[in-house]
Formats: sequence, C-alpha cells, structure tokens
Amino acid sequence: MNNQYIRREVFCCETCHELKSFWEKEISKQTCYRELEEDRRGRSALRKLREEWKQRLEKRLRMLDNPDDEEKQENTVS
Repeated sequence: MNNQYIRREVFCCETCHELKSFWEKEISKQTCYRELEEDRRGRSALRKLREEWKQRLEKRLRMLDNPDDEEKQENTVS
C-alpha cells in the first residue's frame, strides 16, 4: 500500500472528528440559546396580556352579535 493513501485516510479521520466536534458545539450553543429564549418567553407578561385582550375581544364580539341577549341579562340582574 502506498503511504500517500494512508496519510489521506488519517487526515480524513482527523477532519471528520474536527467537523463532528464543531457541529456538536454549535448544536449545544443553539440548544442553550433556545432554552434561554423559551425561559424568557415563559416569564414574559406578553402572553398573559394577549390572552386578556383576546377574552375582551371575544366578549365584545359576542355583545355586538347578540345585543338582545345583553339587554336580557342586564334586566335579569337588575
């Protein structure tokens, strides 16, 4: 066997290991960033505010769609 081919195989294996190591580090970084972002979003009040506004809009739409029902409910409560 020619020594030239052996060197290429060794070089290829080292390169593959370096590439694998590089991508494992990149994946680890991205996983960390994703977890931090999910944590940040979880602590954010934006989701709660959106849910409150969604409920308000739904209530308003129901009121606009059925104004008679609202009047009946107000008369019943009074």
